[in-house]
Amino acid sequence: MKTIAFDEILSLGDYGRVRERLRPLFIHEKERRRLHVGSHLTLLFENAQTAWYQIEEMIRAEKMTEREAIQHEIDTYNELLPAAGEIAATLLIEYAEEQERDAALIRLVGLERHLWLKAGAQRIAARFDDRQMSEERISAVQFVKFRLEGVDAAQFLELAGKGEVAVEADHPSLAARGAIGGLLATSLAEDLR
Repeated sequence: MKTIAFDEILSLGDYGRVRERLRPLFIHEKERRRLHVGSHLTLLFENAQTAWYQIEEMIRAEKMTEREAIQHEIDTYNELLPAAGEIAATLLIEYAEEQERDAALIRLVGLERHLWLKAGAQRIAARFDDRQMSEERISAVQFVKFRLEGVDAAQFLELAGKGEVAVEADHPSLAARGAIGGLLATSLAEDLR
């Protein structure tokens, strides 16, 4: 997947002028790329469009104008983009109550060894960003990638059409499954092309 370049980023003023027109498009893009895995895990599968939007929103929120700060955001989000043969996601660990979430983030230490993409007979371990790992608690936001070996876009869609693609968690404190189909499967197949 092509990464985002500095010259593709709009200035604060230019983005401010087009933001209201673009927001519905990006909200739709994010919705079609969202997967709930049980009640507490949500994956937002990333592509260049979602990353570009997040960069623009961060620049806007932080009122960034310095090239170095903007480049840092670009570099950070480019790391989230999938390479050839990969799909990538932001994993959100969600609990309604703050106390419940804090307790869960301690209980869920080790989740990086318990999240899988099932694609037909393959069980692919999620690769987490090691910089977000701790032995005491995990972060409520994680960045994960799944490397699909020998499964191209057409095969991915075929497997998804048969109900054979899902993300599964088998952590002792959280077991859940989210099937990948429909628009999400189509979106992820585009990422694999």
